[in-house]
Formats: sequence, structure tokens, C-alpha cells
Amino acid sequence: MSRLADTVTKIRSKNAGPFWLTIDIFCGSPEVFKRVSGALKTEQIISILQADATLLKRFDIEDLNVVKFSVPRPQIQGTRLDRDMHGASFAALLSDLDV
Repeated sequence: MSRLADTVTKIRSKNAGPFWLTIDIFCGSPEVFKRVSGALKTEQIISILQADATLLKRFDIEDLNVVKFSVPRPQIQGTRLDRDMHGASFAALLSDLDV
């Protein structure tokens, strides 16, 4: 097994509007995409992100070799409780996953 961050080309998280975040995992090749897509369990991502299972959305985009997760932001963007205005830190939560 190896770390997700060492296996893929890039892991990126960002805003998808003030209420949602998106995490993109760029695999770089069809072989890596198949490996990562099969190894990442949605339940595991729900647990790490502490997300509502009924709201998390997963997209396996084979043509682009990308696995994408969309999840409601824990805090609405820009409110006083929002600690990550751009949503950039959420990618780091997945970096150490074994794939």
C-alpha cells in the first residue's frame, strides 16, 4: 500500500459556492485511476470529512482520470466560524489514505 498523495498527480480542494466544497483527485493515468477509484471507499471519505452520508456526492470521471467528492461546507463561507475561506485545506485530510 502507498499514500494517496504519493500515488496521484494532485489532490485539490476548493469552494463550489459558499455552501459546498469539492475535492478533486487527479490520477494522471487510467491505471492509477482504476486503482484509486477501487481503493477509495465512500464511507471512509464520509468519516474523514465528518460529512452527512446522504449529502456527500461522488463522481468517478474515467475520461479525465479524476475522482471527485462534493460535500456541504461545515461552515458557510465567510461567516465568523469559517476557518478556511477557500476550502483549500480539506485536500490534506485525504493525503495519507492508503491506496
